[in-house]
Amino acid sequence: MQQAAVLNKPVQPTGIERQWGEEEIIVSKTDLKGRVTYANDVFMRVSMMSEQELLGQPHNIIRHPDMPRCVFKLLWDTLAEGREIFAYVVNMAKNGDHYWVLAHVTPSFDDDGKIIGYHSSRRKPRVEAIQKIEPIYKTLLNIEKQYSKSKEGLEHSFKALIDTVAETGMPYDQFVFTL
Repeated sequence: MQQAAVLNKPVQPTGIERQWGEEEIIVSKTDLKGRVTYANDVFMRVSMMSEQELLGQPHNIIRHPDMPRCVFKLLWDTLAEGREIFAYVVNMAKNGDHYWVLAHVTPSFDDDGKIIGYHSSRRKPRVEAIQKIEPIYKTLLNIEKQYSKSKEGLEHSFKALIDTVAETGMPYDQFVFTL
């Protein structure tokens, strides 16, 4: 497994899944650069980070190394168009434990309709959805790792993601909800 950096310290994934309530919602807000401007208590508890550790940090501070980058490209491309997106994401807590979320990310707009930040609400996904998305994410991650240039790997995995969704005959948003 790869190492990831949490608070600029190498953290090895533990393989242990953190548990949190199905009725709970993880909420965060970020600025235009993806730096955390708000984190609710559930986010802090599940990520095992304090408000001081999260605020001002890039949201990818919780990125698990098993999460394919192409999913984040789709997320950021969709948000840049001013549209909301739903995505399954595996995150990593401060100690290396992981937790899955079904993220609903929306742009935040000012009174003139200009995007001023992003809001994310995350729920605990169904086990069946994780079982369906994990093999897809492993394939995408393997594609990313095949290339010595990360940009090239990202391009190929993104194409594979788009092709995978296209094979279903559904738009991405509909595909996510069939999992």
